Amino acid sequence: MADPFDSALDLLRRLNPKDTTENLNRLCSLVPDLTEDLLTSVDQPLEVRRCKKTGRDYLLCDYNRDGDSWRSPWSNEFDPPVSDAELPSERVRKMEVKANEAFDVYRELYFEGGISSVYFWNLDDGFAGVVLLKKSVNPNSNSSGSWDSIHVFESAERARTAHYKLTSTVILNLGTESESLGGMDLSGNMTRQVEQDLPIDGDESHVANLGRMVEDMELKMRNLLQEVYFGKARDVVGDLRSIPPLSETNRDRATHREMIGNLSSR
Repeated sequence: MADPFDSALDLLRRLNPKDTTENLNRLCSLVPDLTEDLLTSVDQPLEVRRCKKTGRDYLLCDYNRDGDSWRSPWSNEFDPPVSDAELPSERVRKMEVKANEAFDVYRELYFEGGISSVYFWNLDDGFAGVVLLKKSVNPNSNSSGSWDSIHVFESAERARTAHYKLTSTVILNLGTESESLGGMDLSGNMTRQVEQDLPIDGDESHVANLGRMVEDMELKMRNLLQEVYFGKARDVVGDLRSIPPLSETNRDRATHREMIGNLSSR
């Protein structure tokens, strides 16, 4: 008999990625015993909440959650309050503050808007954290798009270096609808992982190293998504409706095949 958890994950992979949050909630309602495992295993579009103390928006994920409460990276307080909540140590909290400042600048440079949040926590041999970035656009009532990136990392400190393990997930949703063209929906996600040993000189080095790794990973994943989403869509549209007359296109293809055949025969 199939394991219920594996079956739930298998089902989510086959459903529309745009409806991940809704489908996840339905699965949790059907099988409450799997709720905690599903919430920690399934990446979903990030939700936004406003910090009551600072008035700044922050992003929600499983890594800043304690039951039904979430910790703000700006105030380091849970909302609603949790009396016995586990908070990062003083040293890790200082790095968390620096990282939030750094990625706030990164967000403005690369996204020109959106929201960023960074959360750190302690490990036995170092620390770990997550970098969250979200940008949503609605240029008009018929078009929308959102980018959610989740970068989870672990850092194990050594003599003068640190070993970083970074797992990044990007969730992309694009949609448009018009009377002439109908509706189009491109939704999906991509996950990549990398490990690196980088030099450190003080705690601020961790923030700089993490910034470079996240920047490199996001650029690579953006290019991959552009190739997969838009390149494939362009190929499909090209097969449906050619810009030059189809007879010319077929003639060019036949000429190309003939040239390849002649070269191969030699």
